[in-house]
Amino acid sequence: MARLLKQAQAKRLGLPGRTSLELVSGEIGSRVSFRIAEIQPAKPGDKPRGPHLHDGFEECIYVLKGTGTTVAESGEIPIQSGDIVLIPPNEKHMTRNTGTEPLVLLCFFAEPNVSARTIEFSSF
Repeated sequence: MARLLKQAQAKRLGLPGRTSLELVSGEIGSRVSFRIAEIQPAKPGDKPRGPHLHDGFEECIYVLKGTGTTVAESGEIPIQSGDIVLIPPNEKHMTRNTGTEPLVLLCFFAEPNVSARTIEFSSF
């Protein structure tokens, strides 16, 4: 059955260095996950957050708004509105805001329980 999901119903995740709302996941019976992440511009003295990896599944990131850099084990990728980044399974990565406005990302996963299979690190 098709369903309408509202952003106001999203689960707010306590992830380091970003605001992340999980709208779709196994919690609502889905076999995929969909998140909206917002990363604020860095302020002087801010400690950079560490990378993370997804154990056994890809992440597909669509840049909705802003500019940034996705830093991965395979290199750095400058990103801007309209870009798509595909992160392979098990590759450490993180995205940082390089602009002056919030960086807004739509994140898709072919995994219903992203949190259970994501590992956060303090550095590369």
